[in-house]
Amino acid sequence: MSGIRGKGGTDGSGARGGGLLVAGTTSDAGKSVVTAGICRWLARKGVSVAPFKAQNMSLNSFVTREGAEIGRAQAMQAAAARVEPSALMNPVLLKPGSDRSSQVVLLGKPVGELSARGYFGRSGPAANPPSDADSPGRTRSLGREALLGTVTECLEELRRTHDAVICEGAGSPAEINLRRTDIVNMGLARAAGLPVVVVGDIDRGGVFASFFGTTALLSAADQRHVAAYLVNKFRGDVSLLEPGLDMLRDLTGRPTVGVLPFAHGLGIDEEDGLRVSLRGTVRESVVAPPYGADVLRIAVAAVPLMSNFTDVDALAAEPGVVVRFVDRPEELADADLVVLPGTRGTVRALEWLRERGLADAIARRAAEGRPVLGVCGGFQVLGERIEDEIESKAGTVAGLGLLPVRVRFAAEKTLARPVGEALGERVEGYEIHHGVAELLDGAEEPFLDGCRVGSVWGTHWHGSLESDGFRRAFLRRVAAAAGRAFVPAPDTRFGELREEQLDRLGDLIEEHADTDALLRLIEKGVPEGLPFVPPGAPGGTS
Repeated sequence: MSGIRGKGGTDGSGARGGGLLVAGTTSDAGKSVVTAGICRWLARKGVSVAPFKAQNMSLNSFVTREGAEIGRAQAMQAAAARVEPSALMNPVLLKPGSDRSSQVVLLGKPVGELSARGYFGRSGPAANPPSDADSPGRTRSLGREALLGTVTECLEELRRTHDAVICEGAGSPAEINLRRTDIVNMGLARAAGLPVVVVGDIDRGGVFASFFGTTALLSAADQRHVAAYLVNKFRGDVSLLEPGLDMLRDLTGRPTVGVLPFAHGLGIDEEDGLRVSLRGTVRESVVAPPYGADVLRIAVAAVPLMSNFTDVDALAAEPGVVVRFVDRPEELADADLVVLPGTRGTVRALEWLRERGLADAIARRAAEGRPVLGVCGGFQVLGERIEDEIESKAGTVAGLGLLPVRVRFAAEKTLARPVGEALGERVEGYEIHHGVAELLDGAEEPFLDGCRVGSVWGTHWHGSLESDGFRRAFLRRVAAAAGRAFVPAPDTRFGELREEQLDRLGDLIEEHADTDALLRLIEKGVPEGLPFVPPGAPGGTS
């Protein structure tokens, strides 16, 4: 450990810290979890460490204190590293708006909307890019070379100020159709001289073939950076796996530096998917017994392009609270609270609610005085009218009419970290939205930046339910409106639960990985003499 301490710029020498890239054989192999676990393990050892993901595709994002938007996974990895999240940690964020296009967020700010072909196939400058505030008269390019330059500069800045930077790849490094434009996997590894550990999910099956095939599909130059493998989600006796690991080393010349056991509920804030990170998949979660006499049932509408669904994590962490995602009106029948979450497509979500019959079911609930909460895009659909020439370009669209609010979409995105008070409690949150809400007459009570009418609440604030006192006060109001004898537990501390979760990830690395081997890679870089595994990339793809 002494070799890595003081290596970064934190000692005032300006020296360059060590680095490691965590890649995966597939999406959801466990890269985010492993990266967070390594960060927490190093931080507990006194190492100044930072996470990094060059390019992230996610609708689950976060706002840093300087007002930059980054992926929530990187914000949680920063928490694991015990450092403040920064735009440097996720310089490129892609927020899908459809199957074929995404908003591009560069260094924390949106710079335009591009098709997948336009982004991944582009080699020239973006059309009408915004001015670079740091260099008047210059423009940012969305070409591969310019983006690679931007991400490597951010990585180098982190390495100058930290002893170690743990980078996360995206998808698989063997996506040979995208290698030419890659800036997050082997493209980054080669540009920054990083050793790569490839994570494989053995629970899916075929992990040996995945490790071998991933390596064998890379060019010789890329393979030189693949230093080791790490098995994730193993069930059973590790001794039965060891002969296969030995054969894999004989075939590839690369060791396996850990076998992490399968464990439920070990995720951090997810990039995509329907998951409550503190308890694993919602439909498989085990609810703690209620503190009072009743449980509280919460239904979250699984709207298209759902964003920041981690808002309900804090609800799911409460003993006696059952959270589930729903897409049919009959699933609202026994719900004590319906949550309309954020979405990257407010108008599309509104259409989906109407097509599914959920809009009528929600309106009936409101008329009966049964609780509904809308957050960000969910708040917007509850209003009277939406004027959108930005996101959907649908013009003026009627909302559900349950709150006296008119929403106009602005070209500039609101990115903020507000602090306020509601229900007599202090609240912290963050805002990420283009829609600007105008509150009209008829609101019975202000609610953060939104309002309440009857049992319907709406706000743009994400993360507000992580404020423990406010969450308990809100749940008491919901229980009273729903007629439930539910009592929030007085000692649930969401921040402490999150810290415990991150410590569990650090424990996984410390107890089940070859930490000496990981330290050597971080400190010394790419090992020499790693053999080539044929056949290599088709046509010699670089």
